[in-house]
Amino acid sequence: MKKFVLVIVMAFTVTQMWSQDAFLYKTVQKPVENRNFRIPLIGEKAPSFTAESTSGVIHFPRDYGKNWKIIMSHPQDFTPVCSSEILELANLQNEFSKLGVKLVVVSVDPLETHVQWKKALEQLSAKQNNPVQIKFPIVADDNLKISKEYGMIHSDSNTPRDVRGVYIVDPNNVIEAIYFYPNKVGRSTDELIRTVEALQTTFASNVLTPVNWKSGKDVLIPYIPDDNMTMNQLEKQGIYNVAWFMWYKSPKDISMTSPASSK
Repeated sequence: MKKFVLVIVMAFTVTQMWSQDAFLYKTVQKPVENRNFRIPLIGEKAPSFTAESTSGVIHFPRDYGKNWKIIMSHPQDFTPVCSSEILELANLQNEFSKLGVKLVVVSVDPLETHVQWKKALEQLSAKQNNPVQIKFPIVADDNLKISKEYGMIHSDSNTPRDVRGVYIVDPNNVIEAIYFYPNKVGRSTDELIRTVEALQTTFASNVLTPVNWKSGKDVLIPYIPDDNMTMNQLEKQGIYNVAWFMWYKSPKDISMTSPASSK
């Protein structure tokens, strides 16, 4: 009888040990990465990051103060399309500077490759342009951290194929415009400059810009003028309409502040 009781007690003890094994000997779990890499929307704050670049360590957007900022991203160094885009940005550095815009290029290759890419590009003469020094930083994102923060990596893979986004960020570090391009199609710097000029115009005065608007052209006003004003009075203010719901205004009659000022 005693042997039978002893067997029962031993069996119960072993059973309890096995049942509590998950609690007594916990397995250390590695944190699971959140794969919901969403693109930050227009009107949201631009995700901040600290990273190495060809201009040293940068802290975005802290290092850029109250300037407008453009992030242009790339999936790989030494690719022909991306190389042509970097060269064109470099050729237009003075134009962007006049607009109060700071350029930041992000590529998923390591810093060492960026340094070699920059060196090679600065020795080229493209589109009848002389070699030009690249003054903006090329940021290393070889761990894909920035690309994920900006929603350019698919949730089911780590391929950098779609790291082809452009983000225009205002002086308050809010995203104002986003473009995405396929890796076979070069981006338009003309459209980039046009969009910045349009945004700065709408920031500086209570106006809108119509289709295909370019700097110096008439703008739209987002309201219907006072009914008590005569057409002659409206014309003196540079205001006219093509329909009751579409009112234009001459750009010489709108107030403008400096490009780098915030709204």
